[in-house]
Amino acid sequence: MSMDLDASVPLPAVRETTMATILCYNCGAAIDGTMAAGALCSDCLKLTVDITEGIERDSVLFMCRDCDRWLSPPASWVVAPPESRELLALCLRRLRGLNKSRIIDASFIWTEPHSRRVKLKITVQQEAFQGTILQQTFDVEFVQQYKQCPDCQKSYTHNTWRAVVQVRQKVPHKRTFLYLEQLILKQGVHKETINIKEVASGIDFYFSARNHAEKFVDFLQSVAPIRMKRAQELISMDVHTSTKSYKFTFSCELVPICKDDLVALPIKLAKQIGNISPLTLCYRVGTAVNLLDPNTMQTADLSTPIYWRTPFAPLADVQDLVEFIVMDIEPIGPQKGRFLFAEATVARASDLGVNDQTYLVRTHLGAILHPGDSVKGYHLSGTQFNNDNFEALQESKQSGTIPDVVLVKKVYPARRKNKNRNWKLKRMGREESEMKPRKQDADREAIDYEQFLQDLEADPELRDGLKMYKNEDALQPAATSEMETDGEEDEGLTIPMEQLIDEMEDMGMEDEE
Repeated sequence: MSMDLDASVPLPAVRETTMATILCYNCGAAIDGTMAAGALCSDCLKLTVDITEGIERDSVLFMCRDCDRWLSPPASWVVAPPESRELLALCLRRLRGLNKSRIIDASFIWTEPHSRRVKLKITVQQEAFQGTILQQTFDVEFVQQYKQCPDCQKSYTHNTWRAVVQVRQKVPHKRTFLYLEQLILKQGVHKETINIKEVASGIDFYFSARNHAEKFVDFLQSVAPIRMKRAQELISMDVHTSTKSYKFTFSCELVPICKDDLVALPIKLAKQIGNISPLTLCYRVGTAVNLLDPNTMQTADLSTPIYWRTPFAPLADVQDLVEFIVMDIEPIGPQKGRFLFAEATVARASDLGVNDQTYLVRTHLGAILHPGDSVKGYHLSGTQFNNDNFEALQESKQSGTIPDVVLVKKVYPARRKNKNRNWKLKRMGREESEMKPRKQDADREAIDYEQFLQDLEADPELRDGLKMYKNEDALQPAATSEMETDGEEDEGLTIPMEQLIDEMEDMGMEDEE
């Protein structure tokens, strides 16, 4: 066999390229020399390079134990619940060196609540060498320390307030302020106050800034009929810069007409607000005074500006109520809301067994009264009133429309036996006087508070704008008492459980969706 040495050998069209490999100087593994950073494989690069070297692993968080706010340097204080986004952002801002890396993930690590430690798990990315990006995860621990904020420091120092709102009402009871207190608690408008002080005829609210007081006054004007007066007092002045420092006082006077008061209107005013009878009953107080004529079921609204043009006092208040017994009742008219027009025959409870005197009256309580029930009302026949408007009514042509008795509200005797309620109300913290209150004052406040609670139980409209909480301590005793009374308690005092709020849920401890 002959071999042709001159024959051509075919060559491939494209020459195969081979990757330039080098050895990792740490472990000796073959790596791509064109892509390797610092002649290290990926495993050795993770072990030898630390991209979190310049980031702090521990820090300090300052918290005010009085208002539960956290210090956000340099001088601001923010509200941040535990394990919230606000607290997480505050912790990340406190870490030095974190701005050089890209944050991929951050989350809280659970710690004991009493340990005063906040731990974070943070994942960051950073370029270690040219073309090489590393991602690492590390833990950070914060120590919680207490520091009093400037606002709380002022609250513990005398004469540091800049504005005060003085709320007053010239009535012999505190039921209006109890209702106003619940409205304030629901809206949270008292959070800016630095002190709350109770005085003889009202409450004083102290603020560190004028705009906070003006915001509080706006809230009062939106929920109650008030008249506001403003005053200011010069505290200091810099003669070089003409800078002046003032203290502001806002005097808010509530209309001295309360729910269930008997009102004798001026005859001219009664014609202006709808030609209603001058002798009316106040059944609700909002931004205006709502009046009702029990003889005709006619209603009228007395606005705040109209009242303060010609102010007048009520003819009688709840302290003048007399207990009556319903002998017979018959509905005679249509129902308007929760009111039903009816004719009732009543007798004074103190006259039972003494005489047989009864009174035939018209009332708006036909929906809840039954024969044998106790009801409180105003006894007008034979009673002398020192009131100019009532005397003018007696001398006018409308004197024949004055009834002998005006029924106001039903009495629930079952509440006297069982005082355990399945609900409760919150109260505002206020400054207490160094001197203990007199026994008669404390007893009067207890009576007013109990009467306010009974009004909430009997009036669904009154408790619509309030927050009522479940009383877990009284649920079990209440169940036992229901078995003992065997259904004696009137249904009018029962508040459905769906209208009550769990106290823990209101504090924001439920799971966020």
